[in-house]
Amino acid sequence: MTTDQKGAVAQAKIVARAVELGIPVLWPLNDGLRYDLVFDVGTLVRVQCKWARRRGDAVVVPMRTCRRGAGGLVRTAYTSAEIDAVAAFVPELDECFYVPMAPFDGQTMVNLRLSRPRNNQRRGIHWAKDYEFGATLGAAGP
Repeated sequence: MTTDQKGAVAQAKIVARAVELGIPVLWPLNDGLRYDLVFDVGTLVRVQCKWARRRGDAVVVPMRTCRRGAGGLVRTAYTSAEIDAVAAFVPELDECFYVPMAPFDGQTMVNLRLSRPRNNQRRGIHWAKDYEFGATLGAAGP
């Protein structure tokens, strides 16, 4: 699949999962915004949709954009001034994750652990189960 096709699939899966949870989803009328969707969870939340991959025991969620510029590829990290969260679809797990921007402001990627690390590290671990849509966007909202 092309990157555009992956983005379209991710967005469709994210919208479907949000609707299943009873979350109203709004689409911006114009392109070129830093966010793809808006979730109405009591407040309006700007959401960037991403296709994420499973890499070993972790889900790698991209928190940046990549576009072609005059000098080649231009990569920039999202900030909380531009978006409120990244919603990521992981095809290997058929699961969606909701990652708020505030704790990860300016980072280019976030690793969400699926299982305990072999070295038993606990500090600084972001557990994937804590970022699943049902856990973060259930009845309580983000």
